[in-house]
Amino acid sequence: MSQIIALTNQKGGVGKTTSAVNLAASLAALDRRVLLVDLDPQGHASMGSGIDKYELDKSVLDVLLGEATAAETIVKKLTVKYDVLPGNGDLTAAEVELLDRERSESCLTKALASVADEYDVVLIDCPPSLNMLTVNALTASDSVLIPLQCEFYALEGLSALLDTVEQIKQNVNPALAVAGILRTMYDKRTSLTREVDKQLRDYFGDMVLKTTIPRNVKVAEAPSHGLPVTQYARFSRGSQAYRVLAKEMIRRLSL
Repeated sequence: MSQIIALTNQKGGVGKTTSAVNLAASLAALDRRVLLVDLDPQGHASMGSGIDKYELDKSVLDVLLGEATAAETIVKKLTVKYDVLPGNGDLTAAEVELLDRERSESCLTKALASVADEYDVVLIDCPPSLNMLTVNALTASDSVLIPLQCEFYALEGLSALLDTVEQIKQNVNPALAVAGILRTMYDKRTSLTREVDKQLRDYFGDMVLKTTIPRNVKVAEAPSHGLPVTQYARFSRGSQAYRVLAKEMIRRLSL
């Protein structure tokens, strides 16, 4: 039975999509069958996996609306060793399109039901907002992985996100859990990083993952080549960190 994990943070620029792509690649390298769902209208998880979002015949929006099945929309990327349910700018229409549907928050749950068991892990890259797409992802997921940059505004946003997770638990998905808080763009040389890091660990304890993702130029360069950093620069600090993250997630969630 697969584990479905939503990577979400309503604040942009925290390394959410980068973490989704590289965690997918790192889990696949450890012989897990992985599906990456690109639920962000920016389509960056698709592009970072070597898929041209502008050339898609079908996207995850078609699957959400019941106009295509997940099986016929999934792109099997042999180069990155995980499968992708791609997304693009068409997803901007999802907010309006889904509102008129019965049980609109469960469209993704229904869409993934037919393929989820073919994978050990399904990772969902959410948009940087708490909208209907994010609600769909949280409703469909077993757990939430929260990438977080160590800065003060991020702490404020984290509280709002955890409130949303709690509301989803109470109303539609009582099994939803927080898989962990992932510290990204981590630079322990700065006093701000150290201070926010301490606050995180003091307040959230074991919810904070041991793994940190460092600032690394190779991580930033990899998407332009349509590859995870684990393939673009496999011996870089960023690549090594994502491999460690994959192992920690395997232990934490028994993947």
